[in-house]
Amino acid sequence: MMENHANNTGSGSPDGRTGSSTEDSKTNLIVNYLPQTMTQDEIKSLFSSIGEVESCKLIRDKVTGQSLGYGFVNYVKPQDAEKAINTLNGLRLQAKTIKVSYARPSSQAIKDANLYVSGLPKTMTQADLEGLFEAHGRIITSRILFDPVTGQSRGVGFVRFDQRVEAERAITELNGHIPKGATDPITVKFANNPSQNHAKALQQAAYLAPARRYLGPMLHQTARFRQALLSNYLRYSPMGADPMGVGNIPNGGTGFCIFVYNLAPDTEDSVLWQLFGPFGAVTNVKVIRDFQTNKCKGFGFVTMAHYDEAVVAIAQLNGYCLGGRVLQVSFKTNKAHKN
Repeated sequence: MMENHANNTGSGSPDGRTGSSTEDSKTNLIVNYLPQTMTQDEIKSLFSSIGEVESCKLIRDKVTGQSLGYGFVNYVKPQDAEKAINTLNGLRLQAKTIKVSYARPSSQAIKDANLYVSGLPKTMTQADLEGLFEAHGRIITSRILFDPVTGQSRGVGFVRFDQRVEAERAITELNGHIPKGATDPITVKFANNPSQNHAKALQQAAYLAPARRYLGPMLHQTARFRQALLSNYLRYSPMGADPMGVGNIPNGGTGFCIFVYNLAPDTEDSVLWQLFGPFGAVTNVKVIRDFQTNKCKGFGFVTMAHYDEAVVAIAQLNGYCLGGRVLQVSFKTNKAHKN
C-alpha cells in the first residue's frame, strides 16, 4: 500500500478530508499509493488527460519535503472526475497501483487514525504488516521503514486506518502482541497522540523555529553544502577547538554515532529518525529512557553510515530549536553520557 510517515503535517490527509461542500465532493479526488518519486506536475499531467484540472496538490512532509505518497486532484467538471475514477483507478505506476476515489468531507470519526508500530520482526514485509492489522478495520495506508543502505527493516512501521475507532481497536488488540514467528511483543500507539499531540508539536516547533524556518527545503541541498562544510571543518587546527566533538569518534564499522542532548521528556525515536534522515543514511536511533517512568532522560544517540553526512547533520542541527528546546548535537566521544 501507499508509503506514509509517522508524523504527517501536510495539508489534507490520506483519508480524503478536504471540505464539506457537496459540489466539491463530486469534483475533488484523492489519489493514494503514488510512487515516491512522482512529482506534482506529473500527477497533473496524468489527470489532465481526462479533463480540465482546476487544481492539483501532492502532499509532502513539511520537515523533510518528501512525498507522502498521496495527493488531491480537483476537476472543473464532475463528469471528468467520475471518468478519472473509472479510467485511472487501479493504474499501475512503477511498482505502485494507484487508488483514485472521491475525497471525503471532514469528520471527527476519520481523524487521528494513524498508528506507530515498533518492535516489528526484521523479516516482516509490508504485506505481513497489513495482514496483522487488517482484521481490525479498513487500512488506508501502511509502511515499514527500511535502511536505505542495507535495505534491512528498521523494525518500525505505520498503519493508517479509515476510522479512528478502528485504530483504537487495533491498539487494544495488538499492543503487546507477539506476531507469529516473533519472540518479542510489538508496541502499537497513535503516531500523533490525540490527547497530547506532543509528537506533532515537536515537529511543528522544528519546522517553525525562527532561525530554521526553511529547514525542510534546505535539507535537499545537503549534497551542495557537504563539501563546503567539510572544507571549513578541516581548517581547524588539530590542536585547537573541536566544535563538532570529533576528537575521538567511535565507529567500529557500524557507522558514526552522534550525541543529541536536551531532548524533551516525551521525545520518541521517530522524531530523531525524521530529523536526521534527510541528511543521509541513518542506521540506528536510540532515545535514552528512565527505566521507571519510560520518559526520555534528555538525550539520545543517532548513528549515521557516512562521516560526511554526519558532519552536515551536526552542522545544521547543533543549536536547532526542537519543541522549545535548543539541541546540543555532536559526535559521541568516550567521554559522552553513558547509560
